Amino acid sequence: MTHDAPSEATEADLMTLATLTTTPVLDVVVPVYNEERDLAPCVRKLHADLTQTFPYRFRITIADNASTDTTWAVAEELAGEIENVVAVHLAEKGRGRALSAVWSASDAQVLAYMDVDLSTDLAALAPLVAPLISGHSDVAIGSRLARGARVVRGPKREFVSRCYNLILRGTLAARFSDAQCGFKAIRADVARRLLPHVEDTGWFFDTELLVLAERAGARIHEVPVDWVDDPDSRVDIVATAVADLKGVARVARGLLTGRIPIGELRTQLGREPLEPATPGVPKGLFRQLVRFAAVGVASTLAYLLLFVLLRGGLGAQGANLVALLVTAIGNTAANRRFTFGVRGRRGAGRHQFEGLIVFGLGLGLTSGSLALLHHFSTPGGTAELAAVVGANLLATVLRFLLLRNWVFRHRPLEPTS
Repeated sequence: MTHDAPSEATEADLMTLATLTTTPVLDVVVPVYNEERDLAPCVRKLHADLTQTFPYRFRITIADNASTDTTWAVAEELAGEIENVVAVHLAEKGRGRALSAVWSASDAQVLAYMDVDLSTDLAALAPLVAPLISGHSDVAIGSRLARGARVVRGPKREFVSRCYNLILRGTLAARFSDAQCGFKAIRADVARRLLPHVEDTGWFFDTELLVLAERAGARIHEVPVDWVDDPDSRVDIVATAVADLKGVARVARGLLTGRIPIGELRTQLGREPLEPATPGVPKGLFRQLVRFAAVGVASTLAYLLLFVLLRGGLGAQGANLVALLVTAIGNTAANRRFTFGVRGRRGAGRHQFEGLIVFGLGLGLTSGSLALLHHFSTPGGTAELAAVVGANLLATVLRFLLLRNWVFRHRPLEPTS
């Protein structure tokens, strides 16, 4: 599957599959905790709506999050009474835990969930899942903040929601508009790749999944929804906000340190960035040249500053050696992360070792230029700077070629069991 390309399974293929097998195209999960009063009306209304409007085979899965009232008994009764309704009981609480468990085990092609209070108008369900069924998109979310949405809720919840999404944009560079609306869907093949890396088991599950999906290059489709706030909601806003902020900090740290393998996820999903198809120009070359040049300018300035500072105490050759060594280590690390998109600690030691070999070649060029300068003329500050700058320009070209085609050359991922 390639970036932006439709899936091989077309809408017609899925219709045929739905009529020939018992495998559902859509599995809608309703996570519940102590919802004995609202569960039956929700499931009956959802089932009636899907039966009348959804053209493919579907399933409704009630995911009971360790309820302590009669919710589980109601769920079992509904599963026994209504076709295509099943119930799953989890021993531990957590909406994220429930969704992850049910989605991971589902055999449907498209996985969705909605809150039991049906705050979101069910008219948005078909627009939500249609782009996933057709293969156009990978994830779909209902948005209360998108243009065209119609929302009825109090000013406190409106303020908290907008502030939270602003925090996501500022800290995690999120581009989706509404992380918290309980109305989402995802393609099963994409979910199988992302879910093992989602750690949260509570309310932050949605946000973490969306951030990973976006960073991995998945296409996220937003549907403006009609949404009416449930006045009987028992969500603790303060506790949830604190947990969400802790989750934001954890995910930001994971992205910064490379603990979250975004590069591998992009490869697994086939979502490498699009590149202009210019004959004779290797993929990614222009972007890499721009970033390499930026790193190179910073490295050269740092090198020259160190050379000038150390020249008096170490001499020209000694200052050149130390300045080049220090900046070479920093240059390799910066190019590894920003120019060639290598994240995580795996292979970092090898990359630095090979980078030092490249450094040795650069050292040979700059040291050789200084030796020639001293052999044929009287050493001087301006002449020495000109010599090392010229040698560094030549070394820069050589360094880019070696970094691109040797040090950070793409190596196939090791197979996973």
